[in-house]
Amino acid sequence: MSIVKSILSRRAFTALAGAAVIATAMPATSFAAEVTIPIIVKDTTSFYWQIVLAGARKAGKDLGVKVPELGAQAESDINGQISILENAVAGKPAAIVISPTEFKALGKPIDEAAKSVPIIGIDSGADSKAFKSFLTTDNVQGGRIAADGLAAAIKEATGKEEGDVVILTNLPGVGSLEQRREGFLDQIKTKHPGLKVVADKYGDGQATTGLNMMTDLITANPKLVGVFASNLIMAQGVGQAIAENKLGDKIKVIGFDSDDKTVGFLKDGAIAGLVVQDPYRMGYDGIKTALAVSKGEKVPENVDTGANLVTKANMKEPKIDALLNPKIK
Repeated sequence: MSIVKSILSRRAFTALAGAAVIATAMPATSFAAEVTIPIIVKDTTSFYWQIVLAGARKAGKDLGVKVPELGAQAESDINGQISILENAVAGKPAAIVISPTEFKALGKPIDEAAKSVPIIGIDSGADSKAFKSFLTTDNVQGGRIAADGLAAAIKEATGKEEGDVVILTNLPGVGSLEQRREGFLDQIKTKHPGLKVVADKYGDGQATTGLNMMTDLITANPKLVGVFASNLIMAQGVGQAIAENKLGDKIKVIGFDSDDKTVGFLKDGAIAGLVVQDPYRMGYDGIKTALAVSKGEKVPENVDTGANLVTKANMKEPKIDALLNPKIK
């Protein structure tokens, strides 16, 4: 072989080897790897939102979609979520799934984001008509379920549906929480008139505030027989106050959502019932719906993901147990 041929052969081999390295580095399913659908939750540290993220993560694996898991460190960080949304849009994803932290504040940012990317809403609404689809619990109905559960617990304890009750809401202006409050108050008024709402208070997003508020209410309202704590954080604080004061037999509590702490309160009697949603389904179906929208497929405008009242009597039933013990890994 001549020197020229030898050099050409080596160059050809080097080029082929380089091409092989590049080919090996490329993903086998390049289209799937390019499909990115971020999910933006209210609070990445909360057990509830970890369940939502677990559902989204599983959907990403099943559907071959990259799912960045985004969110602020607290539900009260409204500006933080707006910044996260803006940064997600700048990444030019196929679609975005978001649970707005606050109804009015997220309206315009979502309108603006929707000009560039399809937006799927989950859990809580916003002052926007730009959502391609919205997946959530019927929170008004969830509030009604809570009212019925509280009335039943009070009647079981006292023999009658009468007495003073209070409602504690985690933060003002949150779409889902306002709807639960609305449903609860309407159901008490129309179906359980013997119950009188003597306090209707808002917290600041902290369980310790719920604990302190409940402790003050116990002192100020000696005739108190019932409480509706309309989200997980409030239920944690209220349950703690009832447990510390050993008032589970006297004051019945219905919370919303669940974690190990609130389920423990349910077992011990500090909480009489929990209205439990299906956050795993919200996360999973949110990503699934977003992928369909990104492909131009038709999807329903609204999807009710359901809610159930969990009590000590039914918590071992298979359906309820699956909601209380979701697989988050």
